[in-house]
Amino acid sequence: MSQTHFLNPTPQTVHWGHFNAAIPAVLEVASGDELVIDTFSGGMSEVADPTLFRPEHRLIVDTVPQILGPHILTGPVHVSGAEPGDTLEIRILDIELTTDWGWNIIRPLKGALPEDFPNLSRRVIPIDRQANVARLPWGVDIPLRPFFGIIGVAPPPAYGLVSSVEPREYGGNIDNKEFIPGTSLFLPVFVPGANLSVGDGHAVQGDGEVCLTALETCLKGRFQVIVHKQSLNFPRAITPTHYIAMGMDVDLDDAAKQALRNMIKWLTEIKPWTAEEAYVFCSLACDLHVTQLVDGNKGIHAMVSRGILGL
Repeated sequence: MSQTHFLNPTPQTVHWGHFNAAIPAVLEVASGDELVIDTFSGGMSEVADPTLFRPEHRLIVDTVPQILGPHILTGPVHVSGAEPGDTLEIRILDIELTTDWGWNIIRPLKGALPEDFPNLSRRVIPIDRQANVARLPWGVDIPLRPFFGIIGVAPPPAYGLVSSVEPREYGGNIDNKEFIPGTSLFLPVFVPGANLSVGDGHAVQGDGEVCLTALETCLKGRFQVIVHKQSLNFPRAITPTHYIAMGMDVDLDDAAKQALRNMIKWLTEIKPWTAEEAYVFCSLACDLHVTQLVDGNKGIHAMVSRGILGL
């Protein structure tokens, strides 16, 4: 019988700014179990007003070393039975906003237009959870669509210590705004137990995430984790409305090719089609979206309607 586990962010249950296969798991669960994972977002350099931090958040900021990247990640979680070569399905069951504020930052030499916006600029933006909007101080309300920017398993052990900034084949900082409740994300497993970590809460983000950050905030998520004894070479997702294949590369053209090739491969697995037939189908019915432009490895996600596929 499946169980529900609760994992709160504490100095003992987070790692800040990095992934590493050597990070020990802080919780062990079984395939089919549900997880309620709470997360914090932002340190002193991002949040202009640190008095906004909850005490547990402030304790993490004051005591946990930040290594390489800016993301506070809750985990890792060991999923029993997951072995290298398997696939871990992470079903996103629910996402809850836990604060009434979010932050956004522009950093020198970062973002999609660093030559146009060369100065450090950071701001805290009010969140109206009841109305489900972010209230920008220059007079516009933006409807919220929260999701986790980072859902990732441990990287291949040979990678050693890697930044949380660049998304890769183990997931991580994918920043895909389509990962809403009802979505299943599928990640390849590289270490026993997979070692799942979650963080980088976004209240809302446009495709591209152009100024460097979304409306970053603290989120709590409810997930179900399921081990599949089949191999996968790159992240995939099934949302309530679409199949999504992903590509990530420093070159946006190469990321697009990767996402398209991954979608063609997936279509030939679920339909009795040749690769050429899937390629033609993609030209007619697959949309390529820019996931983000700002995380080193740029992202493209290829989307096909489930309705068209009859799935």
